[in-house]
Amino acid sequence: MRRFLHGLPGVEQVGEEARAAGLGTRSIKTTAKAQALDLAIRMVDLTTLEGSDTPGKVRALSSKAMRPDPADPTCPATAAVCVYPDMVAIAKETLGDSGVNVAAVATAFPSGRAALDIKLADTRDAVEAGADEIDMVIDRGAFLSGRYKAVFDEIVAVREACARPDGDSAHLKVIFETGELQTYDNVRRASWLAMMAGAHFIKTSTGKVQPAATLPVTLVMLEAVRDFRDSTGHMVGVKPAGGIRTAKDAIKYLVMVNEVVGGDWLDPDWFRFGASTLLNDLLMQRTKMTTGRYSGPDYFTLD
Repeated sequence: MRRFLHGLPGVEQVGEEARAAGLGTRSIKTTAKAQALDLAIRMVDLTTLEGSDTPGKVRALSSKAMRPDPADPTCPATAAVCVYPDMVAIAKETLGDSGVNVAAVATAFPSGRAALDIKLADTRDAVEAGADEIDMVIDRGAFLSGRYKAVFDEIVAVREACARPDGDSAHLKVIFETGELQTYDNVRRASWLAMMAGAHFIKTSTGKVQPAATLPVTLVMLEAVRDFRDSTGHMVGVKPAGGIRTAKDAIKYLVMVNEVVGGDWLDPDWFRFGASTLLNDLLMQRTKMTTGRYSGPDYFTLD
């Protein structure tokens, strides 16, 4: 595995950052912008991951995920609500059969510093409570010290723990915490390692470490999923998370997805935003386009 991962083409930092910056300057027209705003809303994993989370906050967030703008029934729902495992049952009960998924962070989020049996128990608890998706964190210490097989085996084990008795399985998103991986080469290696281990999605960050999601890091990951499909025929999703706060930022990511991997990934099944404050700016921009005037930030509920 070391030979394969270190045999991957290196990432030329200056070129990668220049390409990401160039893609970020693309403009889109009014009709396409309206479609992009709705698509971005549909791609949001509306997230609350605070020690102060309460059942009431999770219920309110879940209600907002289903009806982001109660005054406009044409506004689409978000993709998922992302919470800690102990809040999964509350989110699941509130969301019902709305079609909005429940994602749970697991495996000693955000540090990933726990014994494997604890991580697997964490995952199983979330799945048993009804989680549709599991967002796990890799052991960055193991990865950075070159123990790739240990990281691979852990991802495989967590994916197995995502299985349900009925034969179905929660989808697995693998978080790299790219702000701690130090180089773009490491991001590319982590992407391939996770995909080979069976990840359904690869995700940039927990949102607890800076820098979190960036355009260049996401570009490296998009190139990896593109090359992985070319090599294996299997698609893997990408989820940038942390620090994406404005509609303008979200549209930059969507342009990058379209340019790098194509329209197949422009779908919530294959691309997500991990965010909390992003949704409100998307809603404000959407209201501006439909009414011709801006609503204040307090027009929408604070998350």
